[in-house]
Amino acid sequence: MTSSGADYREMIKGDKLVLRGLKFHGYHGVKPEERKLGQKFLIDVDAWMDLRPAGNSDRLSDTISYTAIYSIVRDVVEGAPHNLLESVAELIASTVLSKFQQVSAVRVQVGKPHVAVLGPIDYLGVEIVRHRTFVVQS
Repeated sequence: MTSSGADYREMIKGDKLVLRGLKFHGYHGVKPEERKLGQKFLIDVDAWMDLRPAGNSDRLSDTISYTAIYSIVRDVVEGAPHNLLESVAELIASTVLSKFQQVSAVRVQVGKPHVAVLGPIDYLGVEIVRHRTFVVQS
């Protein structure tokens, strides 16, 4: 099942929790030196959900704590190695959607600032967006 472009545009206009510039050391990559030495990873996460209940009540219990999402990202990035950034991003997204039913969609960006390329870069990486309808419940 897919959503139309119009559905996606409407979703991204809604409320969201925003986590930017999370930095962790991990051991992801295909090259042996990436697995042995590790490297820094930069993560951004957007989690779409209705923030009106928390805005009206001013209670943390009516929203999701940023630290809960931060902990998921930290556990994935500092956890078991993955070959591809796509896999790291997918695990973060699926964990957020599985753990928090209030989240209707999540965007995860994973960047590597230290990549052997011929030229200056801020980082190279991947960005994925996952909507709740795409999550397979196990």
